[in-house]
Amino acid sequence: MLKPYILLFLFLFLFSELVVAQVKISSWNLQNFGKTKSESEINFVADVLNEFDVVALQEIVAGYGGVQAVAKLADALNRKGSKWGYVISEPTQSTPYATERYAYLWKTSKVKQKGKGWLEPHYRDEIDREPYMLDFIYNGQPFTLVNFHAIPKKKQPETEIKYFKFLPGKYPDKNLIFLGDFNVPQSHTVFNPLKKIGYLPLLENQKTTMKMECVGEECLASEYDNIFFNSKKINLLNFGVVLIYKSFPNMQAVRRISDHIPVWAEFEFSSKRR
Repeated sequence: MLKPYILLFLFLFLFSELVVAQVKISSWNLQNFGKTKSESEINFVADVLNEFDVVALQEIVAGYGGVQAVAKLADALNRKGSKWGYVISEPTQSTPYATERYAYLWKTSKVKQKGKGWLEPHYRDEIDREPYMLDFIYNGQPFTLVNFHAIPKKKQPETEIKYFKFLPGKYPDKNLIFLGDFNVPQSHTVFNPLKKIGYLPLLENQKTTMKMECVGEECLASEYDNIFFNSKKINLLNFGVVLIYKSFPNMQAVRRISDHIPVWAEFEFSSKRR
């Protein structure tokens, strides 16, 4: 039988060989986030997002008003005790009425940006608002967010999403996390190829868009927002949604912020030291 101090030594050795990192990520469609958002509305968004380490935003207005609104949001977050970095994409290569920007914000003390973000080029002609990708490092562990806003349901977003199954092959060395507003539920068959290679949805049977009016206690409408992660590389520790409408007197008031609620996940990355 091994002596206790030898067992302790073996435990510490094995533990030291393993690097573990945990990060809390949120995704939120902010519905025409631009100059029409008031200071109080931006402050509310900052209050919601402050508990996360990195945030992916969709539907940032393509014009200068969108850039200004994200800068104001970063400033509001900076006043809450942590330093936040942020980047904003160039406008997507879309039809004029559909073009928009994406944004990322992150706590610089916890998450590091690696390189510059890019609008995914491989399927630019097939995807109206091409995803915005950015590499991050958390406690030495790299991951890449794929931020996406699909075309509306009536335009068949599955015709765009079907190309996502090719992205892990295009970026074989990256730990991809797909997140955003897909405008179809995770149960749609278009996600099956991703699921077959290990990318699991964060949420199942969870509605994330808000009704115009609540019907009794039911205020949510559709299962559109989600996060897909590689279950072979990432452990899911916790997840949820933020029911922002509970902070407002009625749905008209909350929908001035957005018609979507934020979704979030806490992930653990682990790998052997080299």
